[in-house]
Amino acid sequence: MQATARVLATNGYAGTNTNLIAETAGVSVGSLYQYFPNKNALIAALHQRHDNQMLDVIDNVLNSNPAATLQERVAAIVQAMLHAHLLEPALHRVLEREFPLFDTPREHSLADQDIHRRMRHLLELHRAEIAQQDRDLATYVVLRIMESLVHAAALEPPAGFSPGQLEQAVVDAVMGYLATPGGAAPRKKASAPKTGKAAAPAKKATRRKTTA
Repeated sequence: MQATARVLATNGYAGTNTNLIAETAGVSVGSLYQYFPNKNALIAALHQRHDNQMLDVIDNVLNSNPAATLQERVAAIVQAMLHAHLLEPALHRVLEREFPLFDTPREHSLADQDIHRRMRHLLELHRAEIAQQDRDLATYVVLRIMESLVHAAALEPPAGFSPGQLEQAVVDAVMGYLATPGGAAPRKKASAPKTGKAAAPAKKATRRKTTA
């Protein structure tokens, strides 16, 4: 796997082949083919390794410090995810940009399903701390926020911001979403005060006295 990661990070998807991977790993191509039929299978295994890392991250957070708040656990997950991506940014850049069409669809990926279940369990444990009532939808949105912003922070970090600032921004985005009641009706705008002058009340007619 490490040889595949190095070759892919250096040469990109188009420049990667099984001969180069075998040479980098110091094994024969025949030995490589005993386990992986082509380079796509090797890269799919890298995806699987990444997903397993994310599973381990969530499991570690769930199993440590039972008194932790939701924000503390979200912060721990985001920190670990960002750290993992910053270790091999070139590899993650290739995996995200050049290889997505070969990835297993989320609904068919056992790893993605496991990640969804663990995150949903986390939200269920902290249901008193969140305003979102639909846990499945909240799980989907939280995972997408984390995935998108962590990838952006690791692969395309904006100038002038530290990893710690970017990490906190991701946590704020997740917690801001979870604190917003789902399906809340928009507030009605207050009606603008009338600027025209009120009409003066009509004067009562007075009866004229007549002289005999």
